[in-house]
Amino acid sequence: MPRWVTSIAVGLLATACAALIRFLLDTLVPGAAVFPLVFPAAMIATLFARWLAGATASTVSILFGWYYLYPVKNSFRFETSAQAVTMGSVIIAAAITVALAEMFRRSVHRATQERDRQIAERELFLEEFDHRVKNNFMLVASLLEMQRRRAGEGETAEALGSALSRVESIARAHRYLYRGGATPGTVDMAAYLNELCSALSDALFLRGAITLDCRSDHAALPRDRAVSIGLIANELVTNAVKHAFPGRDTGMISIRFEAAGAGWLLTVRDNGAGMPAETKARGRDGGLGHRLVEGFARQARGTIHTESGADGTVVTVQLEP
Repeated sequence: MPRWVTSIAVGLLATACAALIRFLLDTLVPGAAVFPLVFPAAMIATLFARWLAGATASTVSILFGWYYLYPVKNSFRFETSAQAVTMGSVIIAAAITVALAEMFRRSVHRATQERDRQIAERELFLEEFDHRVKNNFMLVASLLEMQRRRAGEGETAEALGSALSRVESIARAHRYLYRGGATPGTVDMAAYLNELCSALSDALFLRGAITLDCRSDHAALPRDRAVSIGLIANELVTNAVKHAFPGRDTGMISIRFEAAGAGWLLTVRDNGAGMPAETKARGRDGGLGHRLVEGFARQARGTIHTESGADGTVVTVQLEP
């Protein structure tokens, strides 16, 4: 449909709405307020469908009121010069209303185009930034993996493997930050933790002997907070695999992330042998891993609580809203 046809149709629709309201008013106060509805009808029509719609609405409304209502019904005659001046004033006011509404509509349209241009430029910048950051993550991970392989077996290789796992956890959160569907600047925790668990299963060679079960509610959390929570889960699962199942080939580790009141609750549970008495006071590994978990919990605005016994260990992190 041509644009001018749409404009005229919108103008006639606005006129019909004004006429309906005028009819309802006329049943209450016959003959009162002949022309005031011309101006809102013309303004609305202009804002929605350009100046032609406003001109159509004002022209039809004024001619209708002039002929059928004012000053002499069923006639375009004037009885006095004052009536002619009144009609001229209505026509001029309607023209000014349409002109102002069209100026406002065009300024809004220009502002919208400028906003869309800025958004497009920002999205292009973010895509380029995302690409460069992903390349940097891949470079760091590749270097760590190369050094880990050269280190062979031992504490050095183990430390490099832990560092590699932490870098990959941060990289996953970064990927979810720039995926569509989430609020800008946030990470979908359900998707993020599920992929994290899958990667941990592959990295720790969990092939059915020790199973890792991950369940999470959907929550859009800020990137930095999501990264901290993912790193907590990464450390706790890694520690559980290393220390919870001595002399055993089977076991279960579960991760739960769920709403708890106004905040969130992260729970990492295993059915291993529990922590030895001498290590309960200083954490499962008593070293860097425990200190990292505490640091990540502070960054995520969480409080850690650990329970350990013969049937396993449960670590809960209560996260503030």
